[in-house]
Amino acid sequence: MSEPPPKEAAPPPWAALSLIGLIFLNMLGFGIIVPLLPFYAKSFDAPAWQIALIFSAFSVGTFFGEPYWGRLSDKYGRKPLLIMTILANGLCYLALAFAPNAWAAFFIRLAGGLFSGNGSIIQGYIADVTPPEKRTQSMSWMGAAWNVGLIVGPFLGGVFAKPSLGPIGFQLPLFISAGLFITSAAAIALFIRESRQRDETHTFRPNRWSATGEAVRHPVIGRLMLVTFLVGFAFTGIESIFGLWAEARYGWGPKEIGWAFMFVGIASAITQIFLTSRLSERFGQATMLAVGMGITVVCIGLQPFSTGGTMTIVLMSLSAIGQSVAWPNVSALISETADPHRQGQILGLNNATGALARVVGPFCAGLSFSGISIHGPFIQGAIVVAPAIFLAIAAGRRAQAWRIAQGSPPS
Repeated sequence: MSEPPPKEAAPPPWAALSLIGLIFLNMLGFGIIVPLLPFYAKSFDAPAWQIALIFSAFSVGTFFGEPYWGRLSDKYGRKPLLIMTILANGLCYLALAFAPNAWAAFFIRLAGGLFSGNGSIIQGYIADVTPPEKRTQSMSWMGAAWNVGLIVGPFLGGVFAKPSLGPIGFQLPLFISAGLFITSAAAIALFIRESRQRDETHTFRPNRWSATGEAVRHPVIGRLMLVTFLVGFAFTGIESIFGLWAEARYGWGPKEIGWAFMFVGIASAITQIFLTSRLSERFGQATMLAVGMGITVVCIGLQPFSTGGTMTIVLMSLSAIGQSVAWPNVSALISETADPHRQGQILGLNNATGALARVVGPFCAGLSFSGISIHGPFIQGAIVVAPAIFLAIAAGRRAQAWRIAQGSPPS
């Protein structure tokens, strides 16, 4: 194993938390816009397939952006790439406020997704400044910030949007979102210290496809990437179709669905802040990953048998808790076992795998919903996630063997 790349004077212990706090502004800006997108696209009199394209454009952009920005941040440092991508994303939201038609909105969203594919830079920064035993905690805090942003953001978007005015009625939320991104970029430039120097020690950096092949063959990372795809496929499919399912099952409208997702977000945030790292430190990262997958399979498998809205929300929240105790361990394990010179690139490949799942999952869920049964996406999700339990166990065993080979204490 090669030595980690050189670092500047080490950022203080609270550096990861400071960055997560500033990244929360991005997540808040993202949360403001996402629930408004169907109505925004509809204001252009766009047909349903164009609305779907506007949605999927973001994930397609993220798929291509994640490994690219992560790879560049490995070489040139996290801070400049983070500032550039966040600032560009803010400008994309600003451009969206002036989009003349649905096709312009599609290409702006595609560019926005490309620049939003900077999660690998954030995760790389956290891995740079956080010891391995604390990474699950930092990754869980990052997830909590994301969930809180998705709780508060939609509320703000709903307050400031005026759909009755047409596309212009969405300008104020878009201005607010752009302002949050630009403020975040400025604050990072002023207050966040770089976590690594420009790395000239490793001149060979495999391209995306070569690196993907290496990652897939890696005994730990390959299994974890497959977990990322399977779970992302199942959950984005369920999320994309949940509104239609709840309408068909209970006659719910946007208000009831919004409340349901609020409870889910609260359950996720509380779990990630107070439980995830403690459980992982006590029982092990791979164990909690497998347990979380198990909880997830049971809860989504039971959803077709729910007897009412209360049971549905309880099952959704328990499933979110299972995801919350599991998911931060994936990034932590990857960052621990990846080549330290290429952490950003490998984390980016894993995030790109999740982005690909967000493109394919909703499409397959729509087919099963309309072609098989309204419960099809839940049954499909449970079947797809079940193998992730065994993949997590296998990845944990391989990671333990890796630690022993590296002379690290077993977890």
